[in-house]
Amino acid sequence: MDRREFMKTAALAGTAVLLNPWDVLLRRTMASPKYFRLHPFVEAHPEAVFIKRTNVAVKTDSEAKRREGFNFAKEIFSLSDTSGIPLSRKIAIKPNLTCTGKVGNTVDGMGILTDKDFMDGMIEGMKDVGFPAERMYMREGNWLGDAYCPTDYKYTGYTEVAERTGVHLLDFPTGRMIYQLNLTILKEGDEVIWKDVPEGIVFKRIGYVAPFNDPDAWLLDVAKFKAHGMGLTLTVKNLQGMCVHPLIHFCEGVDRTKKYPKDIFDAYFKADLEEHVAELHAKHLKEGVPRWDKPGRNWNSGYGMEMWAQRTCDSLSVTNVGLAVVEGIYGRDGNGFMKGPGGKANDYMTNVIIFGKNPFKVDIIGHWLGGHEPGNFGLFHIAKERGLTDTFNPHEIPVYLWEEGVPKLVSLDELERFELKTYYLQRNYNGQNEPLWHLVNEPYDYGPTSVEATEGGKPEAYVLGQNYPNPFNSSTIIEYRLPKDGYVTLEVFNSRGQRVDVLVRGWRRRGVHMAVWNADGRASGVYIYRLRVDGFERTKRMVLVR
Repeated sequence: MDRREFMKTAALAGTAVLLNPWDVLLRRTMASPKYFRLHPFVEAHPEAVFIKRTNVAVKTDSEAKRREGFNFAKEIFSLSDTSGIPLSRKIAIKPNLTCTGKVGNTVDGMGILTDKDFMDGMIEGMKDVGFPAERMYMREGNWLGDAYCPTDYKYTGYTEVAERTGVHLLDFPTGRMIYQLNLTILKEGDEVIWKDVPEGIVFKRIGYVAPFNDPDAWLLDVAKFKAHGMGLTLTVKNLQGMCVHPLIHFCEGVDRTKKYPKDIFDAYFKADLEEHVAELHAKHLKEGVPRWDKPGRNWNSGYGMEMWAQRTCDSLSVTNVGLAVVEGIYGRDGNGFMKGPGGKANDYMTNVIIFGKNPFKVDIIGHWLGGHEPGNFGLFHIAKERGLTDTFNPHEIPVYLWEEGVPKLVSLDELERFELKTYYLQRNYNGQNEPLWHLVNEPYDYGPTSVEATEGGKPEAYVLGQNYPNPFNSSTIIEYRLPKDGYVTLEVFNSRGQRVDVLVRGWRRRGVHMAVWNADGRASGVYIYRLRVDGFERTKRMVLVR
């Protein structure tokens, strides 16, 4: 068996943990990798949310933002010859590219969209890892239907991003534009991907701008950290922009939806949607979903939010998200566009990237970081009820700081929070006088917290995983699990029993952890690594091959 085959066989026995330094190893050992893969620690822990701190002083520093995007991509993606996203598939990228009224590339308008320089750097990082630009597609449903949106891409800077990076940008010739209420010109295939919604409350069929929801495409959702009428418009709401017109208008309410031409309504909406939405709104009102008592029938009411949330969950119920990301190099308060406290929206240097596999969990942590209490948002109640998340309590979600490619389990209390004020369901009724721009931060009683649910993987015993890859060249990863907090020592010894490195020495909280051993300068051979904590001791072997 040659070295390459030996490595593939040995890797099958390892725990699925990987760090960016393996990219170097892969380039040395694999002649023709077949897959583009997400960091296996992220892939293996969809229950977790990760936060990477960025270092950008001002929002107009294009080079600093590109560097952050590039480094982020290099840390979370790699090549593999065993598993991942086949290089023959497409990557469907969904930045927040909503309509901006031609202000999207101005200094004041920058906070409306996912930062173009960050996306530029992220795409270049993905290319540098090895994914071809010609298989990447950036798309936005809002550019296909509204009065000014068909040309809005010209004013966002994303045309230049596409030209620099070589990715496909949505830019249909005029004859193929998707105009509002004119779905009859669209057919299965290049323009639209149609999905039935078997468990839909509002929708029975949805059209997505291709290649969103194409079985051959992997979805990369990159939202903006900003406030909006729905709270914070993070990764879940960003995916609303995958849809074609008029289906994209999730927040238009029951009454406007029922005014569609009969052929369109009958084709895409449930006949009993009004009765079903009213029934669910009454149920959730009785259960005490916060602010669901705001009167009215438009989107800015409890009843209207029920409609929006159910439409959103309908769409997510048939959508497989590869990775959900919130770009928060700077965050915006206000209405998601140009209005906000003091007359206009404000941008703050928040310097975070929030990411994970589950978009609802990413958004729950995002709302918490934005100064809001997630339990006060009906969307998360409904998502849990529909099985799209198992919790809306941020303290039941394992959160890791992502530090140069190494995830570190932390408590929410250790993280800086921001104040991104919104006009979400303002309490200006029944004698209440809440300011228009406010935080939705009143205390929420989540009930008993499941300690096991907060610690990623629910470890019930001490576990020391097999390093991965093994054998390895230069760097390898070790995952370990703790059933309770404790003082951890993780050491590396050579074959003569001499200690050559200490990877961990300190207090660690209950949960799943990862360590990396950089073996640069070490000789080939067998090494032993040992975990000791609270009377538990376990050793395993690993092989360094030069």
